[in-house]
Amino acid sequence: METHRHFAIFKPYGMVSQFITNDRHSKNKKFLGELQDFPEGTMAIGRLDEPSEGLLLLTTDGKMSSKIRSRKTEKEYYVQVDGLITDAALKVLENGVEISVEGSAYKTLPSKVTLFSIAPSLPKRAKKIRDDRHGPTSWISIIITEGKFRQVRKMTAAVGFPTLRLVRYRVANITIDAMDAGDVKEIAL
Repeated sequence: METHRHFAIFKPYGMVSQFITNDRHSKNKKFLGELQDFPEGTMAIGRLDEPSEGLLLLTTDGKMSSKIRSRKTEKEYYVQVDGLITDAALKVLENGVEISVEGSAYKTLPSKVTLFSIAPSLPKRAKKIRDDRHGPTSWISIIITEGKFRQVRKMTAAVGFPTLRLVRYRVANITIDAMDAGDVKEIAL
């Protein structure tokens, strides 16, 4: 019987959520394989775009990948948005917001949204976002069960508070607690 292996990584800012590419424009990009020597057949479960950070799960088990990407699995994001987010905007995010997916209007499923009273404790980002001279920001937690392309960024922009920093904090019960950007740990799924 084949034994599958699973990994949790803290994907740093600026890294692509894939191992290699044949894109000739990618020579200056950083790929997952630079973090560690992973077993053959390892795949990312879902993706985080280049400017996004945080928890990315890797596996050699395609069935596990499908299960985690399903709508039964919660994904929690810590999101720094531009401006002081309003209660009205938080309510719209919770109830579902209309975004564009592949050129068509799509209403997101209801989500759980919480406003942080103080910024969450996260490792410093490789590239500074900006400083307070550019105006106030807010930190929120958004828990979703779907994963459309750039969904969280589109959601916050749709309610008038563009995302400045996006960190996936949790997938199911796995978190980035005690991890730093670039860390890799083997886990049981």
